[in-house]
Amino acid sequence: MSPQSLPIRRIVLTGFMGSGKSTVGPLVARRLGWRFLDADDVFEAEAGMTIAEFFARHGEPAFRDREHATISRLAASDALVLALGGGAIERAETRDLLLTSPGTLLIHLEVTLPTTLARCRGTEASRPILADQANLAARYQRRLPLYRAAHVSIAVDALTPEQVADAILAAAGL
Repeated sequence: MSPQSLPIRRIVLTGFMGSGKSTVGPLVARRLGWRFLDADDVFEAEAGMTIAEFFARHGEPAFRDREHATISRLAASDALVLALGGGAIERAETRDLLLTSPGTLLIHLEVTLPTTLARCRGTEASRPILADQANLAARYQRRLPLYRAAHVSIAVDALTPEQVADAILAAAGL
């Protein structure tokens, strides 16, 4: 039985930076009367430091291990809309968990790279990867097929946050 054939108990949003996960997630949660959590915010609160600081002190492998543990714990909650960090989908165990957990609907908010750049303009201080255009494009291309493995992909470039929330609720049958 696929996760989609069971009642949806949690919606997990994935996608590249600027796709709207943290903007749309609270709208969906409010409409459903569910909680919204951003996995990156939970990680930082529990670690007592920013993700950038954690990376600098402990490295990416330690970050990805702890990120996976955080997502695994959060993904066991019901009545939850969870926004993932853009890179969380790169870890196979995290992807598999979200694709196979009963009651979990993994939704990819698909955004083009030009839309990402437009939406994220001015956030370079908190998103240093934006300054490195070649690496940014390579990261986008590497992640896109992983995002598209989600149960549902929604092209969001031309949609308002309210329209994206409508599409998510329609996809979830809620």
